[in-house]
Amino acid sequence: MAETVEELTVTYEDGGIETVKELDKKVLTKGAWATVIYRYQDWNRSKEEYSPDKFTIRRYQKRDGEYQQKSKFNISSEKQAREIIIALQDWLGE
Repeated sequence: MAETVEELTVTYEDGGIETVKELDKKVLTKGAWATVIYRYQDWNRSKEEYSPDKFTIRRYQKRDGEYQQKSKFNISSEKQAREIIIALQDWLGE
């Protein structure tokens, strides 16, 4: 596991193939509890191509010097991501 927030990733490799490709990440909070939002793509073995962009929010707790994932929320589509943005902008008066 990662010792710093900057080392955290959703990238995953299986059998020499990067099955989860991290495109970007934004650290929302740091400290004993860290929150990170990732933009990523999944590898589709049958089509031999990456999926459209996906998003996930992960919460990590630092214990014994290493971050451990405690929870996650996957945003299921671009449409859902845009609806989340609209809701937050409404609530924040923007």
